[in-house]
Amino acid sequence: MQARKRYLILLSAGACLIALLYFGGVQTPLFRSNNRRDDRSLHGYHGRPQWPHFSGSLQPFSPWDQMETEEYNVHRSPRQKRDVISGVYKGKRCRMDSCFDFSLCKSNGFKVYVYPQQKGEKMSESYQNILSSIEASRFYTSDPGQACLFVLSLDTLDRDILSPQYVHNLRTKVQNLHLWNNGKNHLIFNLYSGTWPDYTEDLGFDFGQAMLAKASISTENFRPNFDVSIPLFGKEHPRTGGERGYLKYNSIPPYRKYMLVFKGKRYLTGIGSDTRNALYHVHNSEDVVLLTTCKHGKDWQKHKDARCDRDNAQYDKHDYREMLHNSTFCLVPRGRRLGSFRFLEALQAACVPVILSNGWEMPFSEIIHWNTAAVIGDERLLLQIPSTVRSIHQDSILSLRQQTQFLWEAYFSSVERIVLTTLEIIHDRVLQHAARSNLMWNSLPGGLYSLPQYSSYLGDFPFHYAKLGIKPRPKFTAVIHAVTPLISQSQPILKLLVAVAKSQYCVQVIVLWNCDKPLPAKHHWPATSVPVLVIDGESKVMSSRFLPYDTISTDAVLSLDEDTVLSTTEVDFAFTVWQSFPERIVGYPARSHFWDSNKERWGYTSKWTNDYSMVLTGAAIYHRYYHYLYTSYLPASLRGLVDQLSNCEDILMNFLVSAVTKLPPIKVTQKKQYKETMMVQVRSLWSFLKPSTSTTSRASRWADPDHFAQRQSCMNKFASWFGSMPLVHSNMRLDPVLFKDQVSILRKKYKDIERL
Repeated sequence: MQARKRYLILLSAGACLIALLYFGGVQTPLFRSNNRRDDRSLHGYHGRPQWPHFSGSLQPFSPWDQMETEEYNVHRSPRQKRDVISGVYKGKRCRMDSCFDFSLCKSNGFKVYVYPQQKGEKMSESYQNILSSIEASRFYTSDPGQACLFVLSLDTLDRDILSPQYVHNLRTKVQNLHLWNNGKNHLIFNLYSGTWPDYTEDLGFDFGQAMLAKASISTENFRPNFDVSIPLFGKEHPRTGGERGYLKYNSIPPYRKYMLVFKGKRYLTGIGSDTRNALYHVHNSEDVVLLTTCKHGKDWQKHKDARCDRDNAQYDKHDYREMLHNSTFCLVPRGRRLGSFRFLEALQAACVPVILSNGWEMPFSEIIHWNTAAVIGDERLLLQIPSTVRSIHQDSILSLRQQTQFLWEAYFSSVERIVLTTLEIIHDRVLQHAARSNLMWNSLPGGLYSLPQYSSYLGDFPFHYAKLGIKPRPKFTAVIHAVTPLISQSQPILKLLVAVAKSQYCVQVIVLWNCDKPLPAKHHWPATSVPVLVIDGESKVMSSRFLPYDTISTDAVLSLDEDTVLSTTEVDFAFTVWQSFPERIVGYPARSHFWDSNKERWGYTSKWTNDYSMVLTGAAIYHRYYHYLYTSYLPASLRGLVDQLSNCEDILMNFLVSAVTKLPPIKVTQKKQYKETMMVQVRSLWSFLKPSTSTTSRASRWADPDHFAQRQSCMNKFASWFGSMPLVHSNMRLDPVLFKDQVSILRKKYKDIERL
């Protein structure tokens, strides 16, 4: 009887459970995948120990979590709440294939148009820097008919209605733009959204189908492969250049005075207050120094708690810069919004960021593997932070710190870097067949200098050879830049051509004929064992010597001026050295730069000193990729300056290569004579040409007294565009083994060099 009762009870319970599941009374939990990229599931550093694993994804601490609370409802009317929700979530499903018109990019490629500034509209300095960076980039076009992407001239950076930078009536102004088209193919930059007390992500206007380049954006509102998460930066952030990272030496072990530090505001109430209010629990005043102050805002004393006075006193005792530069890890907790200024400060200082901002979409998360440069924690596990960072091995700490420096200098050191990275990310989406790989973005020199239009194979870029374990092909192409007529069989260019062609590594010689006189007949050129190709320069300008000619099939390019004096032995030795340093310029004639404190400008010198920072391309070897980078990366304004002066092209190439590699060029064996006597050539030309011809002007430029002054001016103009001085001094010179040694000349491989 009792067995029958148990059977009926179990049967009834089973029937009830089935009914509940059928009518939706109990829902099986679903696990959302957060793996938008291969690395998206990696929550920070994966060393020992890992963060505790939760079966479900973390619910982001975004403003939308507070929308259902009583506190939030007090501050918003039902109509206001509906407006906010519709304003942010409209276009929530937008992706590149649904809200972007790719046809606009087919004719002219990826070009960006900036609307002209409207009369009377105010614009913050930060937004002006953003627009200036776009206009100075290789993507800019002033013709909207050629544009693929459009950027507003209306300042959208600060959408906090309490801010003096807030632009009113933006909704109407945007809708009146004749190219708006509901935001399609538009990019909107934003640093601050929402206002007190909830700081939502509402921009205060309907941005339609526009893409957002937004700081402090949550994973909840971020539209993958459509929006771009950017870092929060202040108005003092430099427009170009920016300071280098602070990691000067790779000290081992990589520990500093402090293990973990933070210094910043503490919010007593409202959103963002929970984490910062709890920091005192892990502060120990020794190697974990987490300082907060509630002394901010007009009425802070009305809300201060029992800890405020003690916290304020400790806060004033420590210098923030001293803490930043002497700590291994820097805590980056969320503020009122998800992002924080502390993030970029930690990156620059080589202080590994420890992120405590649940739900924050990390800056440039689409391309950067943040688990190699930061520790991404959980606000709910604050008490475990000290033990977790202490457990990270010193080898991993050094690797993390090195990566912070690379990321800072590659993508975050200036407004220009942030803007260009944003545009390049969108560019890769538009031209998917020519998109950069993850390795290009996350290893030196970074994605901005690795142009995928050149090649999609990493082995075609000189700075990836070492990582891939490969070497350049053991041959070179010589390119001789000719600007004077061929009037005698004893001219230096013919001697140079014969000497270079005899090199065992030379596969062809290209003569770039930039002379106004017609091409010499074929029989005027000497017979050689390798092909000699004479190209008639169409534009006859200096920059044409660095065009990426399809006829250059080798990795190495030997760049030569027509009046250079080199022997076959010198050519062979220089190429042998270059094979060990394929990412650098290797050659003979060296020059240097210096800072003139009296004139407060950069100076250029050709004096023989104990160091150098440039190797002139009149006799140098470098990788052919730099031809492509010179032509495609540098702005037309710089190349136009070089062509106008018929000067400084060699300086500009040195600036470019040093900016990419962060390394100096390499000078090989010293020699007193590298060119023929200039005045002899000039006198011979005067007897053949009229003084008014442009050819005479180019040929005699070394004898022109303005030539040196022009090069001084070029140095400063180039440094201004790069934002800093990229040239690096070196006092290393590479000579052959046994060079000048008192041994038999027969024992020396490059014996002829000593006779020169």
